[in-house]
Amino acid sequence: MEESPTVVKVDRGDTQVSPCRGRRCFPKALGYVTGDMREFANWLKDKPPVLQFIDWVLRGISQVMFVSNPISGILILVGLLVQNPWWALNGYVGTVVSTLTAVLLSQDRSAIAAGLHGYNATLVGILMAVFSAKGDYFWWLLLPVSAMSMTCPLFSSALNSIFCKWDIPVFTLPFNMALSMYLSATGHYNPFFPNKLFTPVSSVANVTWPDLNALQLLKSLPAGIGQIYGCDSPWTGGIFLCAILLSSPLMCLHATIGSLLGIVAALSLSAPFEDVYFGLWGFNSSLACIAIGGMFMALTWQTHLLALACALFTAYLGISMTHLMAVVGLPSCTWPFCLATLLFLLLTTKNPNIYKMPLNKVTYPEENRIFYLQAKKRMVESPL
Repeated sequence: MEESPTVVKVDRGDTQVSPCRGRRCFPKALGYVTGDMREFANWLKDKPPVLQFIDWVLRGISQVMFVSNPISGILILVGLLVQNPWWALNGYVGTVVSTLTAVLLSQDRSAIAAGLHGYNATLVGILMAVFSAKGDYFWWLLLPVSAMSMTCPLFSSALNSIFCKWDIPVFTLPFNMALSMYLSATGHYNPFFPNKLFTPVSSVANVTWPDLNALQLLKSLPAGIGQIYGCDSPWTGGIFLCAILLSSPLMCLHATIGSLLGIVAALSLSAPFEDVYFGLWGFNSSLACIAIGGMFMALTWQTHLLALACALFTAYLGISMTHLMAVVGLPSCTWPFCLATLLFLLLTTKNPNIYKMPLNKVTYPEENRIFYLQAKKRMVESPL
């Protein structure tokens, strides 16, 4: 609702002071680069298509962590370059190809602009490079990366037509389906595109509790965030946390808590310390904690507790799926996050404080909570 402009008369003889100055101007300027940068997206609407496309790609890269912010996308690209430039290139190529495919398939333009047709291919490109047995800079890999990235909008569109009946998101299911299909088709012994070998655990892990390193355990917290993109560097994970913080402090908080709960779950099952240090226990639970803790459910203390429960549940589901999928030579990827979080979103309850956000109203946790409070106020004022 627009406010009518206010006219202020200023005496020309007095010294004119800018209304936006110093500390008062800083929060306003900060508002343009935080959240989902809606004002920037509106400003781009009448600009050249190339600039709009770059914005879509950057938002797609950040949407892996539910962030629709191009500056966050730039930070994440920087983090990927710190980890491995080859992985960053594959992720970028995948995002570009997938976004172009969505445009050619005439998918919903607002979804494309929000990066929702790019993030799955970001993960496809990065993880295909991570799991490639050919090592870095095997340039022929860009061909299957592009081909598999084209399938992501197909999977997304098909799954959306089913999931829309329950008003739930597809999350990273297209990524899981595309990567699992590629790894199953090629495998470890393929002469052109061999992948790393995944085998079930066949012996008891040598876990010596006095050898537990507190510093390495601390580093595993950001490493768990980094593993959302397949990165094990704590520095990269720290950059990713900054990218999330720029968009939403609440999201950053839940990402950190989720990674921490993954570590707790790992230690409770006496997992090998190397797996914990690499962040392999943190990424699925981190994503689950973000999704339930304010992103797809409005943040209340009840949904906060539900997010913690979902994070722990996801961590335990993750190790069970890792063992099961290793039997067929596949990694669990983000299957545990998708299945666990969808299960929690389909939860039915009569508690009004556990409020699932309408999918078309989801933005970021702070804005989602405002929508929830306004909806709750309307319900109180007009219960019928």
